[in-house]
Amino acid sequence: VQLQASGGGLVHPGGSLRLSCVASEFTSSYYGWFRQAPGKEREAVACITRNDGNTFYVDSVKGRFSISRNNAENTVYLQMDSLKPEDTAVYYCATVKWVLAFLKNTRGMDSWGSGTLVTVSS
Repeated sequence: VQLQASGGGLVHPGGSLRLSCVASEFTSSYYGWFRQAPGKEREAVACITRNDGNTFYVDSVKGRFSISRNNAENTVYLQMDSLKPEDTAVYYCATVKWVLAFLKNTRGMDSWGSGTLVTVSS
């Protein structure tokens, strides 16, 4: 499966961005977003089930980020509000096999595509 993320950019602290990810096929049970900041390890952000839309978040983004999906358009979204400088990273979307492993340390991913850069700075 091919995944293409878009929607990144430069935003001031406290601002918002909406990322999109289009998949070439939409058959995975779970889809997720993870990020990687310069010099840091990958960090999971959120995950969603394809069938019923159940969502999962890491603590650092709870209440600020929202993951959603549009099955008809093979698309997963990440709405990011109240952005902070520490949210600066390249954001990737992925197909996920094991949700808990993914949220803990980004293990359990099947595939991921090119990312989109989010920069939060004044």
